Amino acid sequence: MTKIMFFGTRDYEKEMALNWGKKNNVEVTTSKELLSSATVDQLKDYDGVTTMQFGKLENDVYPKLESYGIKQIAQRTAGFDMYDLDLAKKHNIVISNVPSYSPETIAEYSVSIALQLVRRFPDIERRVQAHDFTWQAEIMSKPVKNMTVAIIGTGRIGAATAKIYAGFGATITAYDAYPNKDLDFLTYKDSVKEAIKDADIISLHVPANKESYHLFDKAMFDHVKKGAILVNAARGAVINTPDLISAVNDGTLLGAAIDTYENEAAYFTNDWTNKDIDDKTLLELIEHERILVTPHIAFFSDEAVQNLVEGGLNAALSVINTGTCETRLN
Repeated sequence: MTKIMFFGTRDYEKEMALNWGKKNNVEVTTSKELLSSATVDQLKDYDGVTTMQFGKLENDVYPKLESYGIKQIAQRTAGFDMYDLDLAKKHNIVISNVPSYSPETIAEYSVSIALQLVRRFPDIERRVQAHDFTWQAEIMSKPVKNMTVAIIGTGRIGAATAKIYAGFGATITAYDAYPNKDLDFLTYKDSVKEAIKDADIISLHVPANKESYHLFDKAMFDHVKKGAILVNAARGAVINTPDLISAVNDGTLLGAAIDTYENEAAYFTNDWTNKDIDDKTLLELIEHERILVTPHIAFFSDEAVQNLVEGGLNAALSVINTGTCETRLN
């Protein structure tokens, strides 16, 4: 019987993974550990592996997988910047992802967290906790229908986000290297700077790559409309975090909502209750009154989890049986 290791198992995924195994006549072993130099030897007797990595995979894992006869790694996220695709190819390892598992879920989250800042929820909550129930200009907002929203990246998630904002009646600008002709209700601009210059809300939906690394840094924030709101539910590396904090502090940005952080791997998805966080930048984000931080959770719905579990396992089995899969990256 074919054997697949399901690394990075969450408690709520285990039953889904085992049920998939029964339906497909595959022996699925679940493990809470992640694929790494320390765990790769567990795969000696397996045919395939699926995992949910957040940090960079060590280079020595690829040749070990090759030596064990394993031909693939099925990543259970859309993002894949934790893998060296060229090195994997050199060792005959097919890397795959799950590019679309519930774009609407992430879009809904991106909009809802933006609305918290638009309607000044953090300020209102602090006032109520202090028993200040007055109405003040500082907590007055304006309707989204009177706002301009810039969507940076109009793939599946960005497109779904744009459609939600369109429902509010917002004016929508966008930038994407490959414009989506079906989104005829928005206006594409020739550059990110052009797209954001009049935007009240900037919503990021781009992958992590060389072109997008620290795309939003001080130089980019200099082109932002004063008092704009920035939302990042894409990849942490798209933002230069110290520059973001500075932009909020000096009033360039009214606030920011980030669901991803470039150095999140050590912390996000882990319980750090009663533990010291050594990352001073992360602490500054968490403690900032005008920055909302969530732990890479925008995708987290029952539909998305089911699709990620099955997407990873389906890709692994496809490569085992045919040598490739529809979501192959290298």
